[in-house]
Amino acid sequence: MAALGSYFQAKANQGTWLVRIEDLDPPREMLGASEMILDALKAYHLHWDGEVVYQSERHHLYQAQIDAWLENGDAYYCQCTRKQIKERGGYYPGTCRDKGLKEGAIRLKMTKPIADFLDQKHGLMTIPEALVNEDFIIKRRDGLFAYNLAVVLDDIDQGVTEVVRGADLIEPTGRQISLYQILGQPEVSYLHLPLAMDSNGNKLSKQNHATAIDVDNPKPALLHAMTFLGFDIPEDMKAANLDEILRWGCENWRLEQLPAEIEITP
Repeated sequence: MAALGSYFQAKANQGTWLVRIEDLDPPREMLGASEMILDALKAYHLHWDGEVVYQSERHHLYQAQIDAWLENGDAYYCQCTRKQIKERGGYYPGTCRDKGLKEGAIRLKMTKPIADFLDQKHGLMTIPEALVNEDFIIKRRDGLFAYNLAVVLDDIDQGVTEVVRGADLIEPTGRQISLYQILGQPEVSYLHLPLAMDSNGNKLSKQNHATAIDVDNPKPALLHAMTFLGFDIPEDMKAANLDEILRWGCENWRLEQLPAEIEITP
């Protein structure tokens, strides 16, 4: 859903549509998942611009920035466990900030807290105060790089000006804007699309055992997804081929037609 919505938003505004494989967490990744994603995009004729970027090939960029922050005293090691943080109210209070530890997870000192941001569809989004001021993790204790750091550094490196994604990523947006400001870079604009939920309130995804999309007969799923995104598709267009449907979608894409709800059960 997010891929389709971001495609329409980019192409309707004569923009460039980039695809990035965010493979930061190998233990949680399904074998062959990256290839399946790209094959699905090809099957639905969602053709990206430029080369596909893999975060697993960019660790040196993330580490270089972390090293610079550690050297300048802008980041520090933390040995607090999730259990300890939960016992203190669920938000990290800066326990290890001045301890001078030499190992553990690495946190960034929050010097540019963001309390709210403007979403292109949902308007002003407010972030919980405790989360706003939290020194968040940029590299985990197990050596994996944090999502917030990687996506911002990649967006800057790729020249991204607009991020379109699912509403499940609203919460970390404030942290990402903080990173732009800390790095002295102009912020991007954000558009968060509604999530398709199952009857139990879970996001439809492979992790929640949702039915896989049909790459052999993509048109029904494409039309269903477009309807979910607010399109009123004419009957004659339903008989068109994929390229014609996508072209019509780009010509008729409007943010006002997107559902106002953040979560929807189809």
